[in-house]
Amino acid sequence: MAVLTREFTVRIGADGAMADITGRVGNYVSDCGLSNGIVTVFIPGATGSVSTIEYEPGLLKDYPRAMERIAPSGVDYEHHKTWGDDNGRSHVRATLMGPSLVVPFIDGKLTLGSWQQITAINFDTRERDRRIILQIMGE
Repeated sequence: MAVLTREFTVRIGADGAMADITGRVGNYVSDCGLSNGIVTVFIPGATGSVSTIEYEPGLLKDYPRAMERIAPSGVDYEHHKTWGDDNGRSHVRATLMGPSLVVPFIDGKLTLGSWQQITAINFDTRERDRRIILQIMGE
């Protein structure tokens, strides 16, 4: 079994903004020379996440609203006392979503559903350039 690691960077807006990275992940998988296996998609940092969503305008509005209800802005998070950076909600949201995702691939193609896209999410209070690390394992 082979293990390959690839990396790229994507600029993402603040407060739950998302970037559709499906095409880039799919291209790396199809070009890696492996037919079948899994790709782990990982975002380093404590305020970013990777997930899947139907990447369409309605959900791009619904998702941040849902996150606001779960970990609201304007709350005095204990994290603010540690660093004074006012992004406690960002850490809570990212922790709930998680930093990685595993997607199987067959015949060099990701096995995503028709309306399922891989997204990188930036929960920080400012726009960020986010590193995306792919680890591709297979044969």
